[in-house]
Amino acid sequence: MKILRFACLAGLLWLTGCATTGTPSSNPFDTDSPAGTASHIPVIPNGPLSPITAGRAASSEVASLFTPADLWERIRRGFAMPDLQHELVQDREQWYASRPDYMQRMTERSSKYLFHIVEELERRGMPTELALLPYIESAFNPQAVSSTKAAGMWQFMPATGNYFDLKQNAFRDDRRDVLASTRAALDYLQKLYGMFGDWHLALAAYNWGEGSVGRAIARNQKAGLGTRYTDLNMPAETRLYVPKLQAVKNIVANPEAFRTELPLIENHPYFQMVDITHDIDVAVVAQLAGVREADFRALNPSFHRPTIFAAGTPQILLPWDNARVFQRNLDAKNQGQYASWTVWSVPTTMSVADAAQRTGMSENDLRSLNNIPPRMLIKAGSALMVPRTTTTRQDVSAHLADNGQLALTPEIVTRRTTVRAGKRDTVRSMAQRYRVSVDNVADWNDVKTGAAFKAGQQVVMFLPVRMSKGSSASGSASRTTGSKAPAPTRKGGKPSKKRR
Repeated sequence: MKILRFACLAGLLWLTGCATTGTPSSNPFDTDSPAGTASHIPVIPNGPLSPITAGRAASSEVASLFTPADLWERIRRGFAMPDLQHELVQDREQWYASRPDYMQRMTERSSKYLFHIVEELERRGMPTELALLPYIESAFNPQAVSSTKAAGMWQFMPATGNYFDLKQNAFRDDRRDVLASTRAALDYLQKLYGMFGDWHLALAAYNWGEGSVGRAIARNQKAGLGTRYTDLNMPAETRLYVPKLQAVKNIVANPEAFRTELPLIENHPYFQMVDITHDIDVAVVAQLAGVREADFRALNPSFHRPTIFAAGTPQILLPWDNARVFQRNLDAKNQGQYASWTVWSVPTTMSVADAAQRTGMSENDLRSLNNIPPRMLIKAGSALMVPRTTTTRQDVSAHLADNGQLALTPEIVTRRTTVRAGKRDTVRSMAQRYRVSVDNVADWNDVKTGAAFKAGQQVVMFLPVRMSKGSSASGSASRTTGSKAPAPTRKGGKPSKKRR
């Protein structure tokens, strides 16, 4: 028996030797390599393998066979960015440490999303400090919107979101989508690291824009000054940006030193991806999965409307244990319709009242469902959510699900007013001056179309009311909801992420 145990131990040590690498590094990510990829290169022996000693098995050159149960420990193991030494770091440490309730809420909110972000970072070979960046951007709130219209956990501006293929339409905003926005954010961070070769500068560019950071570096080079993060002249928000991340990193690395308690986040996926093949109401998904609708929306925060269109969003996220429940109940249901709503493409520009009559809805319900403000017309080609009839069998097309927009233009609202006629003014001259019809001027003043007015005579007119600053009720201004704005460009012609 002892011989057998010894043989098993020797075999295990021999196999573990396959995990050894060359010269061990204290930093598992070489920040001088492209996109922060892992620098360890496995050593392939030339000759036959030999058992390793117990001493070598205990050294750091052998990969650990144990994974941490706590996700915080896993994040700590992947720290790879150089620490920023600056007095602003201590200032931010004190700020966070003095607000334990805020830290608790923020870290608890992150528990739904953090595992996925860490997985993606490790898959790409990126430093795991970047998993903490949404604490700085949005306090891990996927519904966060800044004063400059940046949205989601990773705070993408509309133009930058379009550049990284984050759909923004009448039905969903992928800047809030957990998977899509994380993919785009890590793509962008890798791109910035490739441009600047320094994670601190890459983070500054994520906040301020790569063009702004590039120009700041060029100014310092011209003046013979340093070009590190701490050397550049930056706005106050960007100056604090990396110190904030460093402060959160230090607290996560050693919470006891800051008298902070981090909530337990297990090293296990919080959610699963589930395929959907038909349009389905959010309420139906929640019911079949056995979750509250609010909890479903917390994992799927990109949806604007009560129905999910499978052609545009073929996958949804559900809590790990509820995914199987949903699939089982969906298979058992397998009959009838799952969606109460569909999309109608408006054929001509029309009023909300006309659209409501065409779709069998009340005007108030149509406005509420599609977020249409008062005194607006719906422009031709707009995509409206309307009730799905019992005879409707076709789901919403991929084109509408991905590109449907709601375009609005102001109604012509008029107000009765009086104006003074000048010498030789007639019904026709007054109509031409105020851009109204001759028949209307004659009717408003109870005269014939060929009549003349006396100088100084009060003439009744119904004229368009100015709707808002810079736009008139004549229809010269328009508003588009969920439209793709043209991307602001930097040198080189590509869009840049604006500062929040």
